[in-house]
Amino acid sequence: MPLPALTAPLGKKRAAHLLRRLSFGPRVSDINTFATYTPAQALDALLQPTAEPPPPIDPRTGVTWVNAPSTPANSSDDVLQTCMKSWWIGQMMAVDVPDAQRLAYTTREKIIYFLHTHFTTIQSTVNNSRALYFQNVLFRKFALDSNLPSTYSMKELTKKISMDNAMLILLDGRLNVKGDPNENYARELIELYTIGKGLQGFIPATGTPGDYIYFTEQDVRAAALILTGYDTDTTFTTLDSLTGLPQGKVKVNASSIASQHDSGVKTFSARLNNAVVTPNPALLNGTQPTAASVIDELDQLIEILYQSTETHYSICRKIYRFFVHHEITATIDNTIIAELVQVFNSSNFKLEPVLRHLLASQHFYDSMDATVDNDRFGAIIKSPLELVTETLHFFEYSFPSATTAVSSFYAKQKTIIDSLQDMGHALMNPIDVAGYEAYHQYPLYHRSWISPNALNQRYNFIFRSLRTDTITDPDAISIDVYALVRQYWSTIATDPDLLIRTILSYVFPWYEEGTELTTERIDYFKERFYQLGQAYPQGPLLFWQISWLSAESMPASKMDAQGMLQDLFNAILQSPEFQLH
Repeated sequence: MPLPALTAPLGKKRAAHLLRRLSFGPRVSDINTFATYTPAQALDALLQPTAEPPPPIDPRTGVTWVNAPSTPANSSDDVLQTCMKSWWIGQMMAVDVPDAQRLAYTTREKIIYFLHTHFTTIQSTVNNSRALYFQNVLFRKFALDSNLPSTYSMKELTKKISMDNAMLILLDGRLNVKGDPNENYARELIELYTIGKGLQGFIPATGTPGDYIYFTEQDVRAAALILTGYDTDTTFTTLDSLTGLPQGKVKVNASSIASQHDSGVKTFSARLNNAVVTPNPALLNGTQPTAASVIDELDQLIEILYQSTETHYSICRKIYRFFVHHEITATIDNTIIAELVQVFNSSNFKLEPVLRHLLASQHFYDSMDATVDNDRFGAIIKSPLELVTETLHFFEYSFPSATTAVSSFYAKQKTIIDSLQDMGHALMNPIDVAGYEAYHQYPLYHRSWISPNALNQRYNFIFRSLRTDTITDPDAISIDVYALVRQYWSTIATDPDLLIRTILSYVFPWYEEGTELTTERIDYFKERFYQLGQAYPQGPLLFWQISWLSAESMPASKMDAQGMLQDLFNAILQSPEFQLH
């Protein structure tokens, strides 16, 4: 088996690795707790069901707007779209969530974010806060699917997303009609969401126009005809029978005939085994299509796409790239990905069993045992979103309540949204329908997050967030580094070497206590730490020790101690090692 399970307790380093990849970031106490767990125990704790969040609140009315049409009393929809994104970041940060549920809660949100990177949306195109919200809730319904009925799976989610209002807007599904088929959604459904174009870097050439090896133009055209006749429901009153969520609708006339749907037989190419989609006679009105027969054709289409082994490989590759590493060699594809495909198939195309199998494996933790000579060393560059959420979770940053301090909550989240934008991560607004480049653009993948300007903005976010002594904006992120050190490392704080090494064992993806760090690297952090005390006659070490020991009784000393810790953490969090996970 290429993926033997790791059964020993995780230890601090592996616990931190799992928590950073699968959740939106651990606290120090989380790492200590999970260090005693085996991977199976850790995954049980992280993937447990949690309560669904209350919907976002309109700051103008003090109640939610998502369940009823907008009125003049509501904020404008562009404001509400920002509120919706702010609300989602609040879920990632587990705002108003009991501490015992916090990690499981942020884990679910991380899986929702993965689904968002797969079934992409673009806010500026959808331009409807309720459509964006209900798509997010749809992902939340399917994120943890192991303990749900078999009808909850990636295959079923693919059916649901095909009738999702936001998706019908984004890829012009509402414009796809009989006699004038629009192929946008059909193409992306096949190329991005299901079959894909094969393992990038290993795709064989073809001399046949319109043949993409695993599907053809004929298949796109056939799918487009199947998908004719849908429309958005701007009242959000058409409800899905499984999830209870609003969805799009089939266009029908006064006689309940789906007059905008192509009622012919649709035939696929040999790449899809010459499959045929035929209207179900039992669902027709005479010979005419009905809403039920149109939806049945969609079901047939998704079944055909999921019969293709390439769909299984394409989805499992995306899971691997998101949670492990971007590079998939032919060997990895033929062994590790192939095994994930077996799990995917045997679970009836559920997502959670694949995650459990992968994240409990020795392979998942191999990069933690790598060296700087191994290209899997520090395997993934954190997205700006992960950089922000991991930083704030680590320092146990507390947000205003999303239900009792609504204006303050939204103001803080708007600061984060603006920071993400500056760092090149326009949340819910990727530049094209394929999504954020870091998750699909071969061969760069996550390296796409780094440009000279984006890197500078990443550093600026850390610097601004740590400068609590100079912040006057009440909506700014202000991290108290002194409180963290006082809470967890007070007893060793007077020994800077030990303090620095201990902190690094929590924030660097590969370092653990007892392993060697180069003298030059430790000296670099000590030099930054000692900056404030350089002019002290007895030397910076004594300046630090005096400041720390008297900080609780002398405000000036506390300010000096806090300033030195700010310089230290600024150096650590801006280091290349922290920018990876």
